[in-house]
Amino acid sequence: MQLVINTYGSYLRKKGNCFLVRKEDQVFEVSVNKIDSILITTAAYISTDAIKFAVENNIDIVFLDSYGDPYGRVWHSKLGSTTQIRRKQLELYEQAEGLNLAKSWGVQKVDNQVELLKRLKKTRAEKKEELEGSIRELEESKERLKGLKGTVEEKRQTILGIEGMAAKTYFGVLSSILPEIFRFEARSRNPAKDEFNAMLNYSYGVLYSMVEKACIIAGLDPYIGFLHTDNYNKKSLVFDIIELFRTFADETVVHLFTQRRVKEEYFEKLENGMSLNKEGKAVLIEALNETFEKTIRYKGRNIKTKNVIQFECHKIANKLLGKS
Repeated sequence: MQLVINTYGSYLRKKGNCFLVRKEDQVFEVSVNKIDSILITTAAYISTDAIKFAVENNIDIVFLDSYGDPYGRVWHSKLGSTTQIRRKQLELYEQAEGLNLAKSWGVQKVDNQVELLKRLKKTRAEKKEELEGSIRELEESKERLKGLKGTVEEKRQTILGIEGMAAKTYFGVLSSILPEIFRFEARSRNPAKDEFNAMLNYSYGVLYSMVEKACIIAGLDPYIGFLHTDNYNKKSLVFDIIELFRTFADETVVHLFTQRRVKEEYFEKLENGMSLNKEGKAVLIEALNETFEKTIRYKGRNIKTKNVIQFECHKIANKLLGKS
């Protein structure tokens, strides 16, 4: 699970084999064995003993801004990477194999979106025709991706264009199934223009921190990307690989809205947009923890959803090294 510190002035320290959290008038302990990462989303205090304890137990401490984007991380200094993996990342970028890798991530992303829409269709007979139309459009986008040849450098803008059109179709139909008061016009990032995007952006920030950690553990260099190399002055590989897992966040957020668990008072108006407040973040984080702790079927095995991210990153690393 993720331990989330989201109350202003909270204090985190080590106590025995537990982390002790003090917030306002409450004090509680959490066993180190139950925690995968610690997310700090507000001004808080943390002792050096707690930091050392987290590092010793391979628990990363991630600092998120008000939009959910990670701006810092404390973790152990040992890298899981090998020079060989980094070299292969650089080499493949200029080869056809690099484009094939980037395409495969895009295709998997669309497949995941299609599967989500199919699940949503099962309980929405009144939206069946609209959902089926969107599924067909996404399948067409996938086929266009699969047909591309060349290098990433040559086809980057084409890929981004195809993915952009697919995203418009996908989010358009997601909006149509939300309660009318929460429907939105289009994807909007920081700041979000509406409640759905505010919650989705925060979910992606949490997911980003998990993908970055999985990349490092698998030995991948987060800074050496493929599709997003020229688009972000950040850890571009994380932006590439996160595409494989966005529907984990999408489905969680959609269900919060369609099950009417989201309230208007969970959001704060900004000068040019909207953001989640403390209560909204608490509801979202609880739902995300439920999603990532849930057991699903993967490659013939029953594993927790969160572990899919790590397995996929290891698979990418092995592919770079020529291992099956």
